[in-house]
Amino acid sequence: MTPKEKRISRLLSLVLRHDPASIGLTLDSQGWAKVDDLLDCLAKHKKETSLESLQTIVAENNKSRFAFSEDETKIRASQGHSINIDLQLTPQSPPEFLYHGTCTRFMEAIEKEGLMKMSRQHVHLSADISTAHTVGKRHGNPIILEVAASLMESHHFKFYLSENQVWLTDHVPPDYLTRRFSSHT
Repeated sequence: MTPKEKRISRLLSLVLRHDPASIGLTLDSQGWAKVDDLLDCLAKHKKETSLESLQTIVAENNKSRFAFSEDETKIRASQGHSINIDLQLTPQSPPEFLYHGTCTRFMEAIEKEGLMKMSRQHVHLSADISTAHTVGKRHGNPIILEVAASLMESHHFKFYLSENQVWLTDHVPPDYLTRRFSSHT
């Protein structure tokens, strides 16, 4: 990706996940924006880009944050929304354990309340420790929490798998969490 495409990708994260109105864009109930509308709104805000650049951003984003509709006339964020949309996810059976990366400054609240979705629609979990570690590092000294996902499912918690392979759930109570390791161990 070019530096300009990286800047547009960051803007797309904001617009398609949190604030489409910031550029005058409207999303449908499933979070889709018409590609032509997106390109027009970007141009009106002096962030002009091309369909080819959007295709590169979708294809090369290392976290697969965005997806096109089958006919490439619409685009949306794969998950991570703070706005209310219906990604039309169906419950999936998770692996026995999933992982969440966080940092020391959040641990007191997590030990009391568990993992909360906060301003997002879901708690984000990964199927592997390395991804959780990378996520945790973004916030400070990483701590990896192991989630007893299979046990949670047996207790009627629902799990979903987003298009970009991020596991989602509404809440992880503290009883289902085990601290795996931090950067200090």
